[in-house]
Amino acid sequence: MPILATVLLLTTVEIAPPPSLTTSEILARMMQADHSRLAALAGYSATRHYRFDNQKFNKHAEMTVRMSCGADGAKTFEVLSESGSGFVRNHIIRKMMEAEEESSQKGERKETRIIPDNYDFRLLGTELSDGRQSYVLEISPKKATKFSIRGRIWVDAEDFAIARIEGQPAKNPSFWIRSVQVVQQYGRNGQFWLPARNRSVAEARVFGSTEVVIESSDYDTNVRETQAHVRPAEESHQ
Repeated sequence: MPILATVLLLTTVEIAPPPSLTTSEILARMMQADHSRLAALAGYSATRHYRFDNQKFNKHAEMTVRMSCGADGAKTFEVLSESGSGFVRNHIIRKMMEAEEESSQKGERKETRIIPDNYDFRLLGTELSDGRQSYVLEISPKKATKFSIRGRIWVDAEDFAIARIEGQPAKNPSFWIRSVQVVQQYGRNGQFWLPARNRSVAEARVFGSTEVVIESSDYDTNVRETQAHVRPAEESHQ
């Protein structure tokens, strides 16, 4: 059977492991790629879809927005559609966007980037991530804040961009929250790696488990013509 033969063939194909590099070598290539991205990317916009669910109190809300990010990293949001709990939309989702917009315009982006100035790194090994070889590194912030994260990152072995982040805030954002688990995935858009999906699950003392999913799509990137040939790099965690 042709289909069975094809499946068997695919299972025998081995993806070559990435080059054996030290933590310092990986970080050096990450920073080089990041500098190239900053030089090439003159801003971008994307459609974001927010989804909020709390089963204990049967609260659900969704919101679709158009997010624009300038060359300086400053962000703005335009609401396209919304549904569900008005309280959640006005007091949670909109507050999330306002906080992100404010922090980006205050120039706080450098302090939240996953770079050696802000984090310590330890190489754990290599893994396949969405069919691509990645280096897996443990990250620990040098200064614990509610915006920094403690966990792991997956660095694409070809582009040296962050493809995935998993962890929890280095500092608990509130006494009422027991824990927060975050998974941030990035996708390749042309020559850039940009946020694709963020899933956060918070366990609160009163409200129980709350899930927030943010999905980004329909990217429109502005590329500086003189830098159109550069290698891609990651859009930093914010």
